Amino acid sequence: MILVIDVGNTNITLGLFEKEKLKESWRLSSKVARTEDEIWVFMNMLCRDANVDVKDINGIALGSVVPSVTISLQRLINKRLKARLVEVSSDIKLSITIKNVDPHTVGADRICNAVAGFEDYGGPLIIVDFGTATTFDIVSQKGEYLGGIIAPGLESTVNSLHRYAAKLPMVDLKFPSEIIGRTTETSMQSGLMYGGADMVEGLLSRLKNEMGAEMRVIATGGLAPVLLPELPSVEKIEPTLTLIGLFRIFQMNR
Repeated sequence: MILVIDVGNTNITLGLFEKEKLKESWRLSSKVARTEDEIWVFMNMLCRDANVDVKDINGIALGSVVPSVTISLQRLINKRLKARLVEVSSDIKLSITIKNVDPHTVGADRICNAVAGFEDYGGPLIIVDFGTATTFDIVSQKGEYLGGIIAPGLESTVNSLHRYAAKLPMVDLKFPSEIIGRTTETSMQSGLMYGGADMVEGLLSRLKNEMGAEMRVIATGGLAPVLLPELPSVEKIEPTLTLIGLFRIFQMNR
């Protein structure tokens, strides 16, 4: 059994792979400060609910963009789980190469997405990840990671609007029934959702023009299914792309 852990700025996503298939996945908040003992309790509870004994975990892949959580997880793994640990970075074996970019500035989640995306879809490829930020990662036909774009995420944007504008409320991230808002809430939803979709489509068009080639586009992240109806350029949503990338990188480096 292989445990994969994706630590983002908003969530910690865990997945269990058995015989190369994702058996279970869970999500915890990464904004709540937890000790390694607290994380251990949660991990045991989640595994128990899935009828899995943590003692059956014999390998762990960790990809993190939050250093404080990384340290807690490293301590937990060293103390509680006597399993082979692979930490994702540009310094380990990958099925892609990182070109014309400082490798150490590429986040672990983006490396995982690029690995899984290229292995399953080939290149040239654009991967759009709707997370705390909306990121675009570009992989060439030869499997070269060429860089990408980091744009504001929808959840970050609505939180900022609510925080810095006294009369703007928190709103659900869903498309309103018409583009012209009749209330403050629907006006915000229109700007956020249609504006977010048009930003993605506009940047995809610019990327394709700069690359000078037809490119496949896949998406991942929690809000991808919500935005998909307004994203004609996106071929497919892969909700567990990062976890799949973690597992495959573990297999390359085990």
